[in-house]
Amino acid sequence: MILQATQLEIEYARDTMPRGVLGMNAVMMEEYLQFIANRRLVQIGLPEQFKGVKNPFPWMSEIMDLRKEKNFFETRVIEYQTGGALSWD
Repeated sequence: MILQATQLEIEYARDTMPRGVLGMNAVMMEEYLQFIANRRLVQIGLPEQFKGVKNPFPWMSEIMDLRKEKNFFETRVIEYQTGGALSWD
């Protein structure tokens, strides 16, 4: 299932980014998707399927790895903005 999903995502990237956009292109996205697939496979105890791929977007992986899931009812929410801090421009 992971390999099939990876292939579908690669095809989607090729269709949506034939010329690239904002520093990303289909080739880089393909390598990133293969990198992520390898990570998921290793996490569930299976061997990597895409040898030698590296992460072309280290910043994207950093964001995903640092994101902490919170249960709203078990944490103290401190991310609220007050009305005085909002910009209405």
